Amino acid sequence: MFKKLWQQVVRFYQWRKERKAERKRRYRQMTFPQKVVAWVRSLAGAFIVVVILNGLAVAAFEVPTGSMENTVMAGENLFVNKFIFGPSTPQIIPLFNIPLPYYKLPPLRDPQRGDVIVFIYPGDRDEVKPKEFMYYLKRCIAVAGDTLLIRNDSVFVNGQFMPFPKHAKFLPTPDDPSRIFPPGKGWTRSNYGPLRIPKKGDIIHLDADNFIEWEIFIRREGHDVDFRLGEVYIDGKPTTTYTVERDYVFGMGDNRNNSLDSRYWGFIPKENVVGTPLFVYWSWEKTDLNGNPLPLLKRLTRIRWSRLGTIVR
Repeated sequence: MFKKLWQQVVRFYQWRKERKAERKRRYRQMTFPQKVVAWVRSLAGAFIVVVILNGLAVAAFEVPTGSMENTVMAGENLFVNKFIFGPSTPQIIPLFNIPLPYYKLPPLRDPQRGDVIVFIYPGDRDEVKPKEFMYYLKRCIAVAGDTLLIRNDSVFVNGQFMPFPKHAKFLPTPDDPSRIFPPGKGWTRSNYGPLRIPKKGDIIHLDADNFIEWEIFIRREGHDVDFRLGEVYIDGKPTTTYTVERDYVFGMGDNRNNSLDSRYWGFIPKENVVGTPLFVYWSWEKTDLNGNPLPLLKRLTRIRWSRLGTIVR
């Protein structure tokens, strides 16, 4: 039996060697245009494989800002597990950042409180759609159906204190309450809520007093909404209620006073959550203290060697 198996292995390697020699012979006989076509086909095939893997399993992500310091740092590159929250067909055309219609498979599990999540940015507070397609990185603080309350920077979910992340920090930076979500509430980043995170099937009662709070939310769910003659109109019909069509989560940065997050631009659709970081595979400082880009040679002197391989939690 062993002898027969060994003969099969030998025949396989012999076949591979002959096939490789045949490919080389054919390549030498090609004209220059034919060689160019062959290279293009090979590159296109490799590109397609990378795009498919990027959508289905693991993707690379660069941290653009310091909103999650010191859990992850600006200028770090992470591998992201996209399989856990539902692999999908490609969401963008790489290099061109052009969004694509995509189909998402069922997740292994839903995002949970405390998860670090990568998600498609839903847009600024007063935007129905963002100006450009972007991935963001935050920590999931609350999920659909939860009630969130922040008092003096302490976070409470459903009445229970949520411990600060291990590397959370609070920098003494100014706040602008006029930018806080939802508009009209008068909340601040440090004293926020109570706010229920929308859950599919929730019924929102609408009137003149809270229309401004829910207008963009309803538009993001794909409906026309207007307020005229003292009444709310959705898709041209007067109504006093709206039924939520999707589940949402609420994200915040670990760098609590230096993070533009759900406190400023609102809820994250659960379907927009694409993955969770695995580990840091590269880390360096890309900008100086004033935010100006550093030249390449300068960056090479500022590689954060101790951060390479860091597990993100």
